[in-house]
Amino acid sequence: MKIALDPTPFHHTHSVLEFPRLAAELGYKHLQLTPHADVIPFFTHPKADDGLVGDLKRACRSAGVDIASVLPVLRWSSPEEWQREAAVRYWRRAIQISVDLGVQQMNTEFTGRPEHAEASEAAFYRSLEELLPLIEREGVNIAIDPHPDDFVEEGLAAWRVIRGANSPNLSFVYVAAHSFHMKDEPLDIMQAVGDRLRVVHVADTMNHHASHGLRYITNPPGNPVRVHQHLRVGDGDVDWDEFFGGLAENGFYAREDSVMVSSVFAENENAHEVSRYQLRTMQEYAASTE
Repeated sequence: MKIALDPTPFHHTHSVLEFPRLAAELGYKHLQLTPHADVIPFFTHPKADDGLVGDLKRACRSAGVDIASVLPVLRWSSPEEWQREAAVRYWRRAIQISVDLGVQQMNTEFTGRPEHAEASEAAFYRSLEELLPLIEREGVNIAIDPHPDDFVEEGLAAWRVIRGANSPNLSFVYVAAHSFHMKDEPLDIMQAVGDRLRVVHVADTMNHHASHGLRYITNPPGNPVRVHQHLRVGDGDVDWDEFFGGLAENGFYAREDSVMVSSVFAENENAHEVSRYQLRTMQEYAASTE
C-alpha cells in the first residue's frame, strides 16, 4: 500500500513543482495529483505541456517522492453531448500526462446529474466505449468515486455501474468523507468490491443524518444540497476502527497497487500540522489492524 498526500490545501501557497519537496518534508513518499490550474483543472482541457510534465517528473525524482495517483474530474457522464464529447478529449490528454509521469493509477468521479440519472449513466457508458481501448492499451487503472451530487451516489449502486463496464481496468474509490451519502454500510461496500478497491481517501465528516436530519439546516427546506466535510481523522463521525479494520479484512494493506490518501481540505491554516497528523494516524491504524 502507498500512503499519499493530497496537496490541495497547498494549492494557494505552493507551485505544482514544489509539491514533491513539500510532501517529502511532511514525511510522505507519495503524492496524489488532484485538479490543479496548471496541470489538469476541473472540467476543462489539461493545461500541462510536455515541458511541465517533464519538470514535475524531475522534481519528484529529486525529492524522492512518487506520484501514486492522478485525479482528473471531467464531465464524462454529462447528459449534454457537447460536454461529454469534450470530456473524452480531455481524458485522452489526462491519460497521456499520467503515463508520461509514470503513473498507472488514476481516480475520478462519476459526475453527471442525479436528476438525470438514466441519461447520465448512458453518457458514462458511451464515454467508456471510446476510452476503454486507450485505458486498457496503456495499462492504466481508473478508480471511480460515487461523489455526492453525481448521477450515482450510493456505494453498492456505484459498484454495479463499474462492474457493468466489464473491464478489469476500472475499480472503486472509497472516500471516507462521503460515507454518510453512500447509504450502504462501509463493510458491505468493501466486501462487495473486494480487490477492486484500489484507492481510499482518509478524511472525517459529520453525519448529516444525525438529529433526525436537522444537524444541518438549509433554506428554503427541501434544497437539493449535499453537505459533507473533509476533516482530520477524529473530528467527525466516521467510525475509524470499522473503516481501517474493514480495509484489513479487504486485504487493502497488502496490495502493492492500493493507494491511501490524506484528503483533508477544511484546515488549510494548519495544513502542515494536519498533514503530519494524518500520516501518523494512517500508519498507526494500518499497523494495528493488519
